[in-house]
Amino acid sequence: MSLKRKIALNLSIAFSLLFGIVMAVIYISFNDFRKDEFQERFRQRLEFTSHFIAKSKDFEEEAPVFFSENSDNILLNETILIFDGNKELIYSTIKDRNVIWDNALLKELDEKKIIYSEKTVPEIYAALKNINGQNYYILTSAYDTTGTSKLEYLKYLLITAYVMSTLFIGFFSYYFMGQFLKPLEDLNKEISEVTAHKLTTEIPVRNSNDEIDVLAKSFNTMIKRLDDVFQSQKDFTASASHEIRTPLTRMAFQLENLIKFGQHPPETLTSLQQIKKDVYQLSDLTNSLLLLTKFDKENIQNIYEEVRIDEVIFESFEAVEKSYPKLKMDFQISENTSEIALLTINGIQSLLEIVFINLFKNAAIYSDDTEVDVLITETESRLIVDVISHGNAIPKEEQPKLFEAFMRGNNSQNTSGSGLGLRIVKRILEYHGAKITYAAPGDLLNKFSVIFHK
Repeated sequence: MSLKRKIALNLSIAFSLLFGIVMAVIYISFNDFRKDEFQERFRQRLEFTSHFIAKSKDFEEEAPVFFSENSDNILLNETILIFDGNKELIYSTIKDRNVIWDNALLKELDEKKIIYSEKTVPEIYAALKNINGQNYYILTSAYDTTGTSKLEYLKYLLITAYVMSTLFIGFFSYYFMGQFLKPLEDLNKEISEVTAHKLTTEIPVRNSNDEIDVLAKSFNTMIKRLDDVFQSQKDFTASASHEIRTPLTRMAFQLENLIKFGQHPPETLTSLQQIKKDVYQLSDLTNSLLLLTKFDKENIQNIYEEVRIDEVIFESFEAVEKSYPKLKMDFQISENTSEIALLTINGIQSLLEIVFINLFKNAAIYSDDTEVDVLITETESRLIVDVISHGNAIPKEEQPKLFEAFMRGNNSQNTSGSGLGLRIVKRILEYHGAKITYAAPGDLLNKFSVIFHK
């Protein structure tokens, strides 16, 4: 998840939680206000009833007319029960059905004088009043239809406001975070274009003196230092490879003349031939390093040319055959290859020859029967070259590190080598957008697969 989305999401969540708490407080506060208001209306109604009883000359006769004229049943669905001091019902607003009441409530009034119950449905407000020297138990019950309706409407408004506000704050936070972080995204885009072969590119500085500007300046300083180190390393590799190649060529020429024209004992001849192999191996390694310093991974595609892979393979084999005349190659094209296959790829032939020279040399050195099998398979999307040799397979625990520098397996302990060949092979193939894999199909089989993508 991008930083912009993380900030927008966290901001939206924080706002939603805060706004939700505010909405809950408003809802609870309004509900408490509704209860208090309804209770006050109960109290006023009871005081009004008490005042009527005190002023009435004939309560039982005047009560029906009085409560009919002063009733707010429409608002409260009010029910009034009035009992005398003996807890006998003397008046009820209920006319059409039997009146039922809770005697325990009347007994409780003897102790508490006033009782309000909001948990019952409908709510009840009861009081024990002494009017003109007589006790009256007045029970009032009602539904707060108006307050409940307002509370439900408020809940609807709060939920709607919460949902809409959350959506709006999510949208605007994402939008404004995008505007605030745009300089950082531009910086990231500029940095992503800087590679090991484009270290001279500087990040634009906006002179705004903010944290992003400071970061860009620091990055430019780091790039300059890396470029100095990288150029020094590249120049040293090129110079050293070039200087080493000349004496190696002379040594190889002199060794060939010495072997060809000299009369040497068998032991000396064997040693000279081994020295010649080592010189050629060192010369090939030097040439590989020198070639690699000439190309940049970023611009190598500008000098690509169409190369026939079969020609590369045969040229590479001929180069190896000079040092290993006993090596034989069985070249085949897979039956799965289309008849119209061209066996061509885009690349640099000199570098690709190094790839197969290294693979053929490994086959010559580690093979038991000095034979290498080459199988080419071309499909619509890929061209695969399998190089198969017979010999001790590389253990599974060593295979993941096979293409690392200076990595040599247990099957090469008694054989000279630098451990750089497969590393160079992998790097050259990466330059061509290709890859190499290793597999051991059998106990005495080694298969390297070079895969080119079209």
